[in-house]
Amino acid sequence: MDMKRYIILLTMLLSASFAWAQGDEVTAVEGVAAVEDVAAVEATEPTQTALSLDALWGRANDYYAAGEYDVALADYEAILNQGKYSAALYYNLANTYFKLDQLGKAILYYNRALRLSPTDEDIRHNLEYAEQMTKDSIEEIPEFVLTTWMKAIRGVCSATAWTIISLVMLVLALSMALVYLLAHRLSLRKTGFYVMVTAGLLFIVTTLFALSERKMVVDSREAIVMNSAVSIKSSPDRAAVELFVLHEGTKVYIGSEMAGWAEVRIADGRKGWIESNRIEKI
Repeated sequence: MDMKRYIILLTMLLSASFAWAQGDEVTAVEGVAAVEDVAAVEATEPTQTALSLDALWGRANDYYAAGEYDVALADYEAILNQGKYSAALYYNLANTYFKLDQLGKAILYYNRALRLSPTDEDIRHNLEYAEQMTKDSIEEIPEFVLTTWMKAIRGVCSATAWTIISLVMLVLALSMALVYLLAHRLSLRKTGFYVMVTAGLLFIVTTLFALSERKMVVDSREAIVMNSAVSIKSSPDRAAVELFVLHEGTKVYIGSEMAGWAEVRIADGRKGWIESNRIEKI
């Protein structure tokens, strides 16, 4: 076996190690038990836990169906406060906040639900409908078409799904590397080489998608305005010049943060400073 084959094998083994490491990390981030599967959680406080997951979920849904949105909200938030989350929980929270005319919270939780279930059309439809209710009419700066295309592809799957796909590509690439290294027939070696290269490139792309989606969940730089009207300042100071005003439900993109303030940008490119307690990160 020549040096070229050793290098290929070593490269693939290193890629495998990296993939498994990032796969474990993403799983740890998104591996919180979904609300629908709460029966498997053991009770640490029997009387409270017996009412906290399955029962709370069912009761909250019943209250929502009956139009008792305040009580439903309390039960949904009780589940959330126990560290459990899922797209379904975020979606129901968003619907409840919308019914209670809390537009900022509704848009916040629709966005969170969409992060966990990016292909859910109901979530996307309700988010778009809620965004139409906001007061700010902001014309987005057109993106480079390739950027828009890549974002659309990346948004097809969650971080966990992209991780699984990347691992499948890695296994395929490793298998084809072995075919290339060990096969004696030239045709098999050629097939192994080309499939290995293709799968390797797809492994790199899907891994980047997985890491990007994970970063959006763990360290989101997007936030929603929570107050009915907020002044955007020229500097992190209440006495600074007011540049413009944003209203509840508008999405902002966070740049730097300092001493209770955040520098934000909106979709039309305008920037300014906002008090951090006026927004909530997605």
